[in-house]
Amino acid sequence: MWPFVWFKEQLRPRGGTVQTDIDPRSLIGRKAFDRNGAKIGTVDEVYLNDATGAPEWAAVRTGLFGRDAFVPLEPSTVDNDTLRVPFERSLIKDAPDFGVGRHLSPEQELQLYRHYGLAFSASASASRDGSVS
Repeated sequence: MWPFVWFKEQLRPRGGTVQTDIDPRSLIGRKAFDRNGAKIGTVDEVYLNDATGAPEWAAVRTGLFGRDAFVPLEPSTVDNDTLRVPFERSLIKDAPDFGVGRHLSPEQELQLYRHYGLAFSASASASRDGSVS
C-alpha cells in the first residue's frame, strides 16, 4: 500500500461509513477519535489498497511530538468532520510503527490486521505486482 497525501483544503463528505468509494483526499486533516470519544490526533495520510485502489488505512498523527499510528478505515466511520475509530486509544497508540510516506508491505499490513484483531483476507493484501501473501 502506498500512502495517498493531499492538502487539507479538499472537499469533505458529511457523515457515513468509511467505504471503498470514499474520496481519500476527504480524510486528510480530519480529527480522529477513539471508541470512547477521546481524541487520537489528525489524519496525515491515507493508504490505498494496491489491487483495488480503495482506502484501507489512515496514518493519524497522535500529538505534537507524537508519531503516526495506523488505523483501519473499515470499520471506522466518518461523522461530520471527524473520523471515528472503534478501538481504544491505548490500542491505537500501541499499533506497530512502520513510519509514513512509504509503501506498507503485505507483512506489515498483516501485523496491523493482527494488532487490531481484524479478519485478514488475502485479496485485501494483494501486492502491487499482483501476488498475494
